[in-house]
Amino acid sequence: QVQLVESGGGSVQAGGSLRLSCSASGGTFSWNVLAWFRQAPGKAREFVAAHRWSGGSSHYADSVKGRFFIFRDNAKNTVYLQMNSLKPEDTAVYYCAAGPNYLSDYARAPRYDHWGQGTQVTVSS
Repeated sequence: QVQLVESGGGSVQAGGSLRLSCSASGGTFSWNVLAWFRQAPGKAREFVAAHRWSGGSSHYADSVKGRFFIFRDNAKNTVYLQMNSLKPEDTAVYYCAAGPNYLSDYARAPRYDHWGQGTQVTVSS
């Protein structure tokens, strides 16, 4: 059973930075994509970024391109989300998700099999 544990959320002023981490354990060969989604109050869960473990490709939502960066630590089976130039509209609960090797539609939440508990990010103006 895959377990995803997120950390690094918090409160920051607009223009600031935060780094989220997601550590994956268990079922190593059942996933090949680690991604970040977010959900603001009253809104649907939306895709933020994804990283394919084999091949190393990364993918971003248009709303975060150039500000957010996803990268990994192989030895720790951990993926990070570096968030720069944060805006109030980035405020949300951020979730880590793990998906299978055949996953290609990175932005679709139902394609992912495993989810973390979420971590709150609050950006004040």
